[in-house]
Amino acid sequence: MSTARKIIGSAAALVAVYGVWLRPHLKQWGATEEEVTGPYPGAELVPGGKRGATMAVTINAPPERVWPWLVQLGGDRAGWYSWDRLDNAGRPSAREIHPEWQGLAVGDTVKYWKGDGAVDAWVVAVLEPNRFLGLHGISDLRGSPLDPTEPLPSAYTEGLWGFQLQELTGDRTRLVIGGYEAFHPAWLGGIVSFAFPAMVWVMQAKMLAVLKRNAEETVSS
Repeated sequence: MSTARKIIGSAAALVAVYGVWLRPHLKQWGATEEEVTGPYPGAELVPGGKRGATMAVTINAPPERVWPWLVQLGGDRAGWYSWDRLDNAGRPSAREIHPEWQGLAVGDTVKYWKGDGAVDAWVVAVLEPNRFLGLHGISDLRGSPLDPTEPLPSAYTEGLWGFQLQELTGDRTRLVIGGYEAFHPAWLGGIVSFAFPAMVWVMQAKMLAVLKRNAEETVSS
């Protein structure tokens, strides 16, 4: 067998392993089957959308201690609690609650850092204190935000990024991050959504871990 065929065969095997075994685990990292398949807020905000990756963590703090960390999300605010060099222009995410960033309202925009600075990437679509935060966004295939009031290109994505807080016994909280996604044209979904869970996992697993740490440290301090 030639070297080229060996490389192609190895690549095909890796893709198969990712698609059959690894991708499903990454797509529902930490989440139960009920959290993945059960009802989730915001379906009506993305027409024709399908459930995206659903990830979750149990936090040893009540919802009212977790909520302030979510409210201050944003590139020009507390950051994204993930890999800051990748998604926050190297700016460190907040390690404390900032009162000046707590006044979030439906219709507000949440910014994301790109090469030329912070840009409006998400719109607050749902805001239920201590229960649910839903961010709605539309972007082109390069990830650049689009204005829904302007004509849209032939190919774009639309999604709702949700943060659901469920109160548990013992002053604990279940944080479930999920949402809905739609691709235009629809056939793009089969291509983009195959690799997308891996990219989401890299950033969102870190976010879950940092949010858990921050909220629990707030309670213990």
